[in-house]
Amino acid sequence: MKNIDVIMDIIVHAGNARSKAMNAIKLAAEQQIDSAKKLIEEAGKDLVNAHQVQTHLIQEETRGNKTEVSLFMVHAQDHLMNAITIKDLASEIIRLHEIIQEQLLK
Repeated sequence: MKNIDVIMDIIVHAGNARSKAMNAIKLAAEQQIDSAKKLIEEAGKDLVNAHQVQTHLIQEETRGNKTEVSLFMVHAQDHLMNAITIKDLASEIIRLHEIIQEQLLK
């Protein structure tokens, strides 16, 4: 697999995770907690896929096969870190929406 293909794999998986996390927040705000939780779970799977690609690159580097660090690679890593952060925050926001909705039903 070419370096650009590996980079694009990270970007695509991270981008999918970020989009799903953002959509999950919207669903939670619309009182669709179960659907929001399902999307967060899917986002987590996308992040696992992106992380596996990243781990492969790290393992290759430990074997002496250096990965060229390019602006594309930096961009991919930035996408991944942002997606992880957004997914974590989205999980918290969903939890808060769930608490609020439970309190309103009392």
